[in-house]
Formats: sequence, structure tokens, C-alpha cells
Amino acid sequence: MTNHQQPTTHHQAPLEIAVGHLLLNHQLTVATAESCTGGLIGHRLTEVPGSSEYFLGGIIAYSNEIKERLLGVKPETLGTHGAVSAETAIEMARGARHALGADTAVSVTGIAGPGGGTVDKPIGLTYIAVVAENFERVERFVWDCDRAGNKWASSEAALQMLQDYVAPLAAA
Repeated sequence: MTNHQQPTTHHQAPLEIAVGHLLLNHQLTVATAESCTGGLIGHRLTEVPGSSEYFLGGIIAYSNEIKERLLGVKPETLGTHGAVSAETAIEMARGARHALGADTAVSVTGIAGPGGGTVDKPIGLTYIAVVAENFERVERFVWDCDRAGNKWASSEAALQMLQDYVAPLAAA
């Protein structure tokens, strides 16, 4: 995908609506910790009427200082693995969940572009984590889009991961 248009069909509700319904039905709350998406996940969640029932808030932690101070990301984690890493994504999600008192949290950290990439960490590299009580999952993605497209793809993947966590709870 090279732009940030919403990839939906006539038969599929946007992910933020589906996720919202699942969270509401399971009486779960969610918080976000966003870096490269700059609040896009929180924006999408709050586009849904009634989202105040399940979305508690988010922390946009663009700088390492904010990642440490507000989300509790360890300086050692940032020093050893970098801001764009699985380890940082997990600590960001844990921190948002704790800071905002949510049942679950989703975090994203990555390199949206067009600059900032390296051989080891190319433009489009993104880590997304979902955490809840007794649950942690982090995934690595590399998007091949422009800045807006990378941000959109990251928000889609984050909402999809959140949906993948919440949906099976109905069977439990």
C-alpha cells in the first residue's frame, strides 16, 4: 500500500469499529503508547462513537526521554536494543498499561521515513506489542510505503493484533 487510505471492503467494518465492539463486549479497556504513529491509533479508536467506554488514553512517546520518564522504558533497553526494537515495544506497552490502568495496551515504535533508516534498521521497520494480564506479544514488520503509508500500515497492524488478542476471549 503506498497511501494511507483505509483498506476496507463493503463487507468488512474498519478495524477500529470491530476492535471497539470486542472491547465493549468483553468489558475491557485499552491504552496506547505510540512513537512513529504519533497518535494515529488513538485517533482511530476515538473515531468510534462510545469509545470512551473502553479507550482510556494514550501516550505519544516520540523521544527516548519520554519513553523512559512516562512509560518506564529502561535506559539499558534503549542503549542495548535501541528505540526501535521488540524489547522497547514491550516495555512501552507495559508502561502504558500500568500508567493508565488499562486491561490491555498496544504500543508501536518504528522508522516511518523518509529518513532515519540504516542497513540494520531500514525505513519502514516497526515493532508492535500488545500486552494484557498474563499476555505479551510483539511482532516485527517492515513496511514499504511513504511516511503516511507506513504510519497507516502500523496502525492497521496494531489494531489487528489487538483484535487477534480480544476476539478469542469470547470462547473462553
